Amino acid sequence: MTATNGEVHSVTSNGGFTNDKPFKIFVGYDPSEDVAYEVCRHSILKRSSIPVDITPIVQSELRTKGLYWRERGRLESTEFSFTRFLTPHLANYDGWAMFVDCDFLYLADIKELRDLIDDKYAIMCVHHDYAPKETTKMDGAVQTVYPRKNWSSMVLYNCGHPKNKVLTPEVVSTQTGAFLHRFQWLEDEEIGSIPFVWNFLEGHNKVVEGDTTTFPKAIHYTRGGPWFEAWKHCEFAEMWLKEKDECVKEANK
Repeated sequence: MTATNGEVHSVTSNGGFTNDKPFKIFVGYDPSEDVAYEVCRHSILKRSSIPVDITPIVQSELRTKGLYWRERGRLESTEFSFTRFLTPHLANYDGWAMFVDCDFLYLADIKELRDLIDDKYAIMCVHHDYAPKETTKMDGAVQTVYPRKNWSSMVLYNCGHPKNKVLTPEVVSTQTGAFLHRFQWLEDEEIGSIPFVWNFLEGHNKVVEGDTTTFPKAIHYTRGGPWFEAWKHCEFAEMWLKEKDECVKEANK
């Protein structure tokens, strides 16, 4: 990604596969977490063996295009709290696409995740059972607790599924947080499950020594990552900082 005159541009990697359609990835973008977006993007591109098309979801651009007009609520900790649900619309309701928060660090090839896709589902995500202990997160934002918390932070969308066509700009701009974040437009059996290691919650999920199936493939710094002063010593901070250093070096070449 490059940021010029306030515009954030998408980045495409062809991964060496000229015949494959790029896997569409939409990343939640917030100006206050630009560095998190950069590192997330870098971590995906660095390890991907397939073509990927990474697009930041930038609220100001959506408003300019008339695709989003919701007033920001006091409990919205980021600018993409609700814009994330425009993913099927932004993908033209075609094929599969992924949404992911910017506070992720990918440690594995995104092809492994794409290969888990099953067309019988409308969406697929990690089915977390998560109730945070903290009352604040990131840079002082209020920590909220609700059913299916963090399910919407990384979602594979079957964009052409008839049920997902309900996710229009009108619905995303007007529906309740419960309707959207709890996937209330879907039946339970339409929500496929992904192993937790693809949305490994820092401070909650644990690596079991000797059990490689518990090692994170994507770390989610959901409480706050090392780009925030208050979280610079969080678990897996060194891994994120190392990725950031690589990202900065490549940008300066």
